Amino acid sequence: MNSILFKEPVKRAEKAIKEFNPNLRVIVLEQTARTAQDAATALGCKVGAIVKSLLFKAGEEFILCLVSGDKRCSLNKLKKILNEKDVSMANPEDVKKITGYTIGGVSPTGHLIKIKIFIDENLKNFDSIFAAAGHPNAVFKIDFESLKSLTSGITQEITQ
Repeated sequence: MNSILFKEPVKRAEKAIKEFNPNLRVIVLEQTARTAQDAATALGCKVGAIVKSLLFKAGEEFILCLVSGDKRCSLNKLKKILNEKDVSMANPEDVKKITGYTIGGVSPTGHLIKIKIFIDENLKNFDSIFAAAGHPNAVFKIDFESLKSLTSGITQEITQ
């Protein structure tokens, strides 16, 4: 059994995933999946099928954006959607405090604090997508509609 599966953040992500669907499982990769390109290479899939979990600070709120690996999240679109002029990437300390995960392993689920989640509509273009499961070497496979249900995320046009 791989020791990554015993790490607290991975166990927390796995618990949330399994409560949603007992058939979903955490996949431990030999190589790091810290970047979307790394994950795609390790999984043998298109970069767009990788879910990037990006935390943004909007005023005093935090928003998690789940973005297709081949796209960039648009700060301008986020500002318009949120009607907020001060939107920026969250710093690593805030990412850890809000989600309970470190950058490179942020899962779309199992966060320490409940946050609003936006999902990039480009992820609909793939039959299966892969998201981090609490560690740079841990991912899980899911389809778009299930990801929406799992996260209670709102589909938005958030990429540039």
